[in-house]
Amino acid sequence: MASSLILAGMGLAAVGFAGRYITRNMPAMSSKLNEAMKAIPNIDPKTYSNRYYKGGFEPKMSKREASLILGVSPTSSKSKVKEAHKRIMSLNHPDRGGSPYIAAKINEAKDYLDSNK
Repeated sequence: MASSLILAGMGLAAVGFAGRYITRNMPAMSSKLNEAMKAIPNIDPKTYSNRYYKGGFEPKMSKREASLILGVSPTSSKSKVKEAHKRIMSLNHPDRGGSPYIAAKINEAKDYLDSNK
């Protein structure tokens, strides 16, 4: 019983000394952190967000929407459409945690582009 009390006291003392060390060295750590943060370039979120289409799905599938969903040109060949469909479905398949609605839209886009070729 006494040995467990001694161990608990030593543990509390170690936590206290560690906290004291951290609080005394915090200004030096924060200045190093500030220098490191200045080295990271500022990234404008607008630069990367313009790659994605903003907005919902149209009520009826169009050639433009189908090509946006698959990420191909509206005039691309059947092989490119098939390759894009396979790549996107592997990422969004419902069996792998994807949305069934999104998977249905991807399939609809592939069917639409295939039927118009």
